[in-house]
Amino acid sequence: MLNEHLNEHNYITCSKCGHDRNPATLKKCEICGHKLVQKNPSPGSKSKNRVILPLALAITAGLGIGGFWLLSKKSFNFIPNVQNNINKTDQLTLLGDTFSGYSTFRSKEFQSSKESEVNLHYEDEFDQAKRSDLLNQGKANLLVTTLDQFLKQKPQGKIVGLIDRTVGADAVVLNTKKYSNLKSLLDLNVLIQQVRSQGKQLSITFAGDTPSEYLALMLSTKFDQFKLSDFQVNKVADASVAWKLLQDPNQNVAVAVLWEPYITKARQQGYTVVLSSKDVPGAIVDVIVASNQLIQSQPEKISEFLAAYYRSIDSNLRDTSHFQNQIAEDGKLSPSDANFVLQGIDFFPALEAKDWLTNGTLEKRIGSTAAVLTLAGKLNQVPENPKDLFTSQFITKAASNSQNLIDLVRADNPELADRLTGKGKVLASNNKLNTNQIKAAPNIGNLQVRGDVKFGISSAQLEDEGKQTLNQLAQEILEFNRQTVAVRVIGHTSQIGSADFNQKLSQQRAQVVGNYLRLQNIKHNIVVEGQGFSQLLPGISPNDPRNQRTEIRLVRIN
Repeated sequence: MLNEHLNEHNYITCSKCGHDRNPATLKKCEICGHKLVQKNPSPGSKSKNRVILPLALAITAGLGIGGFWLLSKKSFNFIPNVQNNINKTDQLTLLGDTFSGYSTFRSKEFQSSKESEVNLHYEDEFDQAKRSDLLNQGKANLLVTTLDQFLKQKPQGKIVGLIDRTVGADAVVLNTKKYSNLKSLLDLNVLIQQVRSQGKQLSITFAGDTPSEYLALMLSTKFDQFKLSDFQVNKVADASVAWKLLQDPNQNVAVAVLWEPYITKARQQGYTVVLSSKDVPGAIVDVIVASNQLIQSQPEKISEFLAAYYRSIDSNLRDTSHFQNQIAEDGKLSPSDANFVLQGIDFFPALEAKDWLTNGTLEKRIGSTAAVLTLAGKLNQVPENPKDLFTSQFITKAASNSQNLIDLVRADNPELADRLTGKGKVLASNNKLNTNQIKAAPNIGNLQVRGDVKFGISSAQLEDEGKQTLNQLAQEILEFNRQTVAVRVIGHTSQIGSADFNQKLSQQRAQVVGNYLRLQNIKHNIVVEGQGFSQLLPGISPNDPRNQRTEIRLVRIN
């Protein structure tokens, strides 16, 4: 009877990497993509089936029918994995939502994978607080969420894996269709003042408790001309609703924060995308969180789950059309809309995720994200020990599997090997642009300067307080994508002395600031310019020292 069970499930093996696959699934290896060849168990075979057979017969006699049943459920496993087979009936519950980046977890193909020792049940829970509460109550084992929500909700668990970072799938869109002069945050500030003088208020709309809200918070904390308190905030359930409100001429919506495919639709219809997650590629990161209870009681299941997940990601990175079809089917999107979504999401392969968990990158992202939430009043303080919030121990198996695959495919397909390590998406050196090109580029807005960029009286010598301020600003600038964002340093003076002297002084001061920023490892295109006292601040005396200021303006170069 045991021989009949083995013959009934003939396996085929990859001619390249040797992985076994059931012939009912694929004709090509889902791991490395090479052709599969038939492997029939035979007396001379070295298959796992043949290795286990003598042991299976002996143990069946000792264990009886129950023992035989356990072995026959997955007879090609060695005896030490019998306990894993028992655990396979234990279901893990994963909570998330309908974000396209989570489509792999929802796919029947992944949930029924014969490669995994884990039986996964996925549920949507759109309320982020409730999602964490269910994990804390033991009603779920895992959850997926964004890094900012993890920090806000503080679930009783740790980050064990990384899913993706959005690189354009989320964006801030200005209502240029209704307000034709609205092309930057600088223009928005002018419009706010105009509308306020009429006793009215502009509104901003976005889906609450989503990356859209986090982008709005980030704008409010990083840019001088943008404050959420200046708007009537209209939180909606989904970006589709925000998109409809933006298009409604009867609504006073000046800003909407959207995700794909509505961002592409907005661009096509003439709205201005002032800032997208492509400009800040580390701002929105999705993470996998395991409960403390699961970590303590069944750590091996976390490793198995991550190994299965990243194996699926490796396969999708090899064939992105499969990924596109999966997203289209999952989100009921057209192929073109699914492609827009896919282009805006950067998925972590196992090795890159492990690097983030071990080389300090995730720790820095936690600090940056927590700083935004703290400044926005959504978090009391930045975590003192961010390393306590995550662990790399469970991703080791997935990373090892991926490295074995990379070693096998590198000789024949080095481009795929690079994609599987994450190296295929490293930022290239930005094109060097001349001064006129950067000055003519569309404005995003001025970064908020926390502190003073101080110089000596009638001097271009930077004082220590000014250096401390610029050190902080340099860290802010490093958050932005140097391929899409450039920096203009603009110096201003008050109206004391001659115009010629002030013009030269403002130019010298701007040059000093630009040089100092470059010393802080800023690789962005930077241009410096002096405006003298040609752009005095409104509402104060021309001689007021507040007119002596340095603007750090970001512009879009792509």
